[in-house]
Amino acid sequence: MKVTTTSAPDPADIATGAARDPLVIAGRTFGSRLIMGTGGAPSMQVLEEALVASGTELTTVAMRRVDPAARGSVLDVLRRRNIAVLPNTAGCFTAGEAVLTAKLAREALGTDWVKLEVIADEHTLLPDPVELLEAAERLVNEGFTVLPYTNDDPVLARRLEQVGCAAVMPLGSPIGSGLGIRNPHNIELIVEQANVPVILDAGVGTASDAALAMELGCDAVLLATAVTRAQSPVAMAVAMRHAVQAGRLARLAGRIPKRRYAQASSPWEGLSAP
Repeated sequence: MKVTTTSAPDPADIATGAARDPLVIAGRTFGSRLIMGTGGAPSMQVLEEALVASGTELTTVAMRRVDPAARGSVLDVLRRRNIAVLPNTAGCFTAGEAVLTAKLAREALGTDWVKLEVIADEHTLLPDPVELLEAAERLVNEGFTVLPYTNDDPVLARRLEQVGCAAVMPLGSPIGSGLGIRNPHNIELIVEQANVPVILDAGVGTASDAALAMELGCDAVLLATAVTRAQSPVAMAVAMRHAVQAGRLARLAGRIPKRRYAQASSPWEGLSAP
């Protein structure tokens, strides 16, 4: 079972900047716990400004939408801003398609890291658990560092970890829906069982969704359209950056128990008689 509160730095030290609280995935350290996607931005300039405002250090890019040799692409933005690229297999429906896409990304971008997406259909964009697990196992055996986008199923998350995935990325709700976290109980179960980072992926609509994910114990949040399709992407990127930090601090600080009835914040003893 993952131990979070006992091994984490003191939240007071984090808040004052006295301690670092890095996200570590497969031995690689990131100062930001917000991972950004790039889809849906109205322009390359807005995307770049939003990425910078978010403070992200890792950004996922769909290989089917990017020509690594083309000038002026999102890859140029990431290189210029020193943001690590995480290629993904968006648009793949089978394990074979996903494995091939990951290999092409490794050859084109020189990275073994891949965000693994194997979707069941175009309507829901939900992961296909059978094809996903097969693709994950094949890619791990090929030497990839695999971060799979998965359902909020604790059993499937455990199986993905067992085949060697470096993190698990359960959805909060369907991609681009903005519905937030529909099953917080399952997210908590995944967090409790995981020995690898848990990154909430998909469904975030606004900053409170990102904060909740962190309060539930997730190690990071991955989002795209909540920022890129907001009325002000840059302002929303700033909101998401602070929400992830606030949620992380709240998780480490420890929330008070929920009660059925009121509890006075001050003691009743010593009150003056009327």
